[in-house]
Amino acid sequence: MRNVYRIVGMTIAIAVVLQVASIALSGFTIAKDANDGASIGADYSNFGEAYHSIAGSVIGLLALVFLIVSFLTDVPRGRVLAGIVVGLVVVQFLLAVVSFGVPALGVLHGINGLVIAGIASAGARRAAVPKESVTSA
Repeated sequence: MRNVYRIVGMTIAIAVVLQVASIALSGFTIAKDANDGASIGADYSNFGEAYHSIAGSVIGLLALVFLIVSFLTDVPRGRVLAGIVVGLVVVQFLLAVVSFGVPALGVLHGINGLVIAGIASAGARRAAVPKESVTSA
């Protein structure tokens, strides 16, 4: 189960990197479409936005899997790290919802996403270290 924990942790970290890329794609697509004369309003959408939204839900599910798997493995502090990831994903969702009304909070949404990637990655690295055997002298 250590390997499953490691893979899920790294998958979360990679998914966050793809989230960053997708929102950058969205922003540049909006700028290009606006320069080309497209009307950017409530009904406007692009691939980057759609991907960002869907992948965010997938990261939420992965975080829950990470937490469940943490109870089935012996990764040092694995449960704590997985619990923190789940908590930060909840905060991430709340920041996303609130940021549409207060756009400046979007900065915290971005920073929190990077923290999620870092903690999931730290958990994955802990799972990659072989369990030390205990020997008596």
